[in-house]
Amino acid sequence: MSAHEVPEELFFLDRAQSRSLQAQIRESVVSAVVTGRLLPGARLPSTRKLAKYLSVSRLTVTLAYQELVGQGFLAAAPRSGYVVSDAAPRPHISRVPHLEASEGIDWGAKLPRSLLERRQIEKPLDWRSFPFPFIYGQMDMSLFHHNAWRDCARQALGRRDFEDMARDAAADDDPMLVDYICSRTLPRRGIAADPNEILVTVGAQNALWLTIQLLAREGLHAVCENPGYPDIATALRWNGARVAAVDVDQDGLPPDDLPPDVDVVFVTPSHHAPTAVTMPPSRRLRLLQAANERDFVIVEDDYEFEMSFLTPPSQALKSLDGAGRVIYVGSFSKALFPGLRLGYLVGPEPFIRQARQLRSLMLRHPPGHQQRTVAYFLALGHYDSLIRDMRKAFAERREILTRALENKGLEISGAASFGGTNLWIKGPDGLDSLRFAHELRDDGVLIEPGAPFFENSSEPIQFFRMAYSSIPSGRIEEGVDRIAGRLFA
Repeated sequence: MSAHEVPEELFFLDRAQSRSLQAQIRESVVSAVVTGRLLPGARLPSTRKLAKYLSVSRLTVTLAYQELVGQGFLAAAPRSGYVVSDAAPRPHISRVPHLEASEGIDWGAKLPRSLLERRQIEKPLDWRSFPFPFIYGQMDMSLFHHNAWRDCARQALGRRDFEDMARDAAADDDPMLVDYICSRTLPRRGIAADPNEILVTVGAQNALWLTIQLLAREGLHAVCENPGYPDIATALRWNGARVAAVDVDQDGLPPDDLPPDVDVVFVTPSHHAPTAVTMPPSRRLRLLQAANERDFVIVEDDYEFEMSFLTPPSQALKSLDGAGRVIYVGSFSKALFPGLRLGYLVGPEPFIRQARQLRSLMLRHPPGHQQRTVAYFLALGHYDSLIRDMRKAFAERREILTRALENKGLEISGAASFGGTNLWIKGPDGLDSLRFAHELRDDGVLIEPGAPFFENSSEPIQFFRMAYSSIPSGRIEEGVDRIAGRLFA
């Protein structure tokens, strides 16, 4: 081997990764070049030699090398194969000796408040490896229209769209997506809004955080549901608010139980998190009447209304609001896939104008390509087609799950009247659902324990959530059998 020949050991492949083998070969070369481990003129192993070493086809290596030539990292040398190009990017970092620190930084003192102990809903990243994943909010690849999504993403990368996407949009959102939200999404919830009353966010979580940041002030008194989505109470307290947790009943949040000096109420009326119960129209009107009489704001998280396969979903609380007291939070991530992280805020124009400025300080705007891809996916009918298929599949799974639970004597404590994707289960008295959920993992079963949803509970929580959105119909009964087998052993 000559002094300038690159050893095959520089290359390695991880076949467990989702990235293609060709991409991994290219990444190995790029990393070595940009870090200075490979210098101009260094000769790479022949395509035949490297293919044999990596146990891949020679074509895979050839295509990787040719792509690197096109990018300027490699050059094809006559009768010598491929070498690192003289024009390849090179590191321009001057090496400076590190200063020796006398002692480490006390980050506990630098960060006086900690979020490490907050209540969190566990979402195992390896949930697909479990045969019985009754876990909420994850994507079922067997239902998603991937080819349609890929076509929309490719269309969003077209020349005209790319020019729109590549510009600095400052605090603006994609007009095509906003137009769809105005003309198609919100009318389905009975809501009429102008573009200046809508803000696109990085998921519903970002929308809730922006809202809390804008409303937070010294002495703010906020109300959350109990049980309820734990991140809302955490974010409120982080921003200095006083938080009261009001217990929900079979109809959701009772307006008559609100404390006397409340400033803002966070509520999930159409599909309570986590019990999934629906607040009836009469109670919604009472809540709005209380807001008008007592001068407080309502923040409505209207997630998962699309999954209505039993009955049409009730109108959003925002649609009944004539005084502009309701801030509405919506999400595309729930219906499409959680990694999308795209949602929206709807509110009076003065509120949205301030929210836009606050978002601009944080992240300017959500990625333009994601916004335009979603806009095409919605406008071309793929979204409606996907929702149709999901409703059909979820209706079947819900029926199987409900029947299996009843056959095993498990009590369904909460369910969305219109459909949804999960059931709220009440376990036997004395059950610690947190411990029970960890034990079930040994049986290949995932459920969501109820403990993170409850405020200030020192006793074990017997409730747990079971979703049917990510588990095939054919595995539901066996999964319930395993739950009952361990529960009643």
